[in-house]
Amino acid sequence: MADTAAQRRHDPDARQFASDNYAGVHPEVMAALALANGGHQVSYGEDAYTEHLQTMMAGLFGAGVEAYPVFNGTGANVIGLQALTDRWGAVICADTAHIHSDEGGAPERMGGLKLHTVATPDGKLTPELVDRHAWGFEDEHRAMPQVVSITQSTEVGTLYTPDEVRALAEHVHELGMRLHLDGARLANATAALGVPVREFTSDAGVDVLSFGATKNGALGGEAVVVLNPDGVSHLKHLRKLSMQLASKMRFVSVQFEALLADGLWLRLADHANAMAQRLAAGVREIDGVEILHPVQANGIFARLPHDASRRLMKRHRFYFWDEAAGDVRWMCSFDTTEDDVDAFLAALREEMGR
Repeated sequence: MADTAAQRRHDPDARQFASDNYAGVHPEVMAALALANGGHQVSYGEDAYTEHLQTMMAGLFGAGVEAYPVFNGTGANVIGLQALTDRWGAVICADTAHIHSDEGGAPERMGGLKLHTVATPDGKLTPELVDRHAWGFEDEHRAMPQVVSITQSTEVGTLYTPDEVRALAEHVHELGMRLHLDGARLANATAALGVPVREFTSDAGVDVLSFGATKNGALGGEAVVVLNPDGVSHLKHLRKLSMQLASKMRFVSVQFEALLADGLWLRLADHANAMAQRLAAGVREIDGVEILHPVQANGIFARLPHDASRRLMKRHRFYFWDEAAGDVRWMCSFDTTEDDVDAFLAALREEMGR
């Protein structure tokens, strides 16, 4: 017999440590979506919610910024980088960068960009590391370096300080290049650093950033935020041709309103970060498990025996980060509880004791 209505097909109490994308929608965001529903609003961004989003982003980053809501993080990164480069341009990034290792080649295939990658010990670029590729600007045989892209927090869970971002921006700008920031976990970085977000973005010299919401309680929504409008070209046209222009944009924009209106975005991120600290503290007490990077946001990168990982994966889903080395990644989310963490630690102890 065919279903006559939507049915719940999962356990709403189940939690995993594979990705903060596994988490659902925060109730306040869901309520905001319902609030924005009903009646007609002009499509393609000419709605009251998207207009108000511009005001909210100006409050965070300063007057004159421009926010372009999009569907997902890959789209935000590709559009932002395209707006900063010429057809012959290249982007310098860490070899662990999401744009290089986890976006299916989209920046290069869809964005038409060349990525120059640099190995880093901690996922972070420095002026010295940038200089490994910041040369040959007039060499027609080489894609021209035009942008440096950093991630905050990085793909290995580390953080750039405001001074580190500022030093990078000054160096990049002296070379005639622009600085892009992938902020898929911008909230986690802001909460962990304990400073206003503009301190390590607009005030530090970032030109364009991707503002992530999906990993932090949204149903689905990101934004390209232009901090330096003089440095970009035709972003609204790039959004359309990249298939990231939402017709019913009010439903993307209102999610940001719910998260930003009273600091919810930081409270959710702070909770996820705290759960990661709780998990890390427990992991450090278990023999045979090594934490690979400082735990500064909501991710933990660890190394343990393959067999123990595979057994544990059957009980709590997560991913190998580097399967050959035995490295794994554990992510905490806005809805991770202390009981979730403690249950995971108990399972880890059991598997390591076999």
